[in-house]
Amino acid sequence: MSHSVVVGIDGSEQSAAAAAWAAAEADRSGRALRIIHVGGAEDGRPLRPEGAEDGLPPEVLAVRDRIAAVLPGLELSCERIPGSPAHALAAAGARDGLIVLGSRGLGGFTGLLVGSVGLRVAADALCPVVLVRADTEGRADGAGDVVAGVQGDRPCAEVLAFAFEQAARRGATLRVLESRSLPGGPYVTKAPVDQREIKDSLAEAELVRLQDALARWRDKFPQVRVEAEVTSRHAGGALVDASRGASLVVLGRRTPGHQAGVSRLGSVAHAVLHHALAPVAIVPHD
Repeated sequence: MSHSVVVGIDGSEQSAAAAAWAAAEADRSGRALRIIHVGGAEDGRPLRPEGAEDGLPPEVLAVRDRIAAVLPGLELSCERIPGSPAHALAAAGARDGLIVLGSRGLGGFTGLLVGSVGLRVAADALCPVVLVRADTEGRADGAGDVVAGVQGDRPCAEVLAFAFEQAARRGATLRVLESRSLPGGPYVTKAPVDQREIKDSLAEAELVRLQDALARWRDKFPQVRVEAEVTSRHAGGALVDASRGASLVVLGRRTPGHQAGVSRLGSVAHAVLHHALAPVAIVPHD
């Protein structure tokens, strides 16, 4: 089941939204959906609460049954795993899966984004993690652009691969956004040139560089319409604004071994996770 889409469920409204998003993604990608409820035994809660089936609380089973009714052809499993939510969920997707979580939860999932569990899973998982809020504008049906935030002279291959694949499955436009600090001047020239013209010229050169970096991905995904933009704005604010009406925002983060714990996410990812108006995917890379 390592190729599956894994969704963590706890009975909250946010986890139900995550389940709907995960089910749609599993259906689009032809993968199985694995519903996980973490808790029991090790955390002191009974494995089989009153009214539960196979150790699962009724609200989790209701989510499972609702998905099965809407997508009867979807390969679907539902299970309860004892132990720490952060550890169990981070491990559940292995390297080639996808983990989907609600942004806030109940019980073991309390404060999933603004607290420690969601951030820990996004920082530690070896596969992409998508965080979904019930009140985000991004919808399970995939409507809206896919927005990818990139940085550096050589945009990360893992991030772009994930973003292009998501856009291709949705038939969506992919907006690739890079925040770049441009020299502020004053500029020394031999002729009177407006400083704004120089800055615009530098921005245009950076955009050409980004377009060149995207060329091989355009060739691989010719059906995807791509819009590239270089901005001098702070990346977090630019991506939050770009998330309005988007179906997904895609960001990268370093794999374990580069930095410790949630610091791998970086300040931009933290800002986007807390304020984006669409689901956010965190993609690990070297």
